[in-house]
Amino acid sequence: MAEWSEQALEKLSGAGYRRGGAREAVIELLSEQPCALSALDIEDRLRTGDGRRVGRASIYRVVDELVNLNLLTRVDVGDGVARYEPQRGDAAHEHHHHLVCDGCGRLEPFQDAALEHAIHALAARVSFDVSDHDVTLHGCCQSCRTV
Repeated sequence: MAEWSEQALEKLSGAGYRRGGAREAVIELLSEQPCALSALDIEDRLRTGDGRRVGRASIYRVVDELVNLNLLTRVDVGDGVARYEPQRGDAAHEHHHHLVCDGCGRLEPFQDAALEHAIHALAARVSFDVSDHDVTLHGCCQSCRTV
């Protein structure tokens, strides 16, 4: 298991939650993802991945527990669907933003050093301490453009 998943299981245990199949399956799946997933995405990937069925209510419960323990971040890209991604502090999973296809709903992470520089330059220019930011760009992916 990845480092984030081990940390999540330890923190859950420390908060009084018992280890369980649903918790471990959701945590393991999320630890392998490069970007945010909705609860329905989690359910679908668990079912198609190794054939494990984890009830939707269990998925929502685990996600809520992880958000409450600051292990997951809720990502809102403006389409009314909550998505979740692990809060990681390692270099392999650096801060990123999101591209959202308004046609198919595909969510893709992206990083851009020039954008980060522009955000910091703006903050300095307007004398504002930016503690966090997320940029979401909406548009049409290549697959939807060719349809």
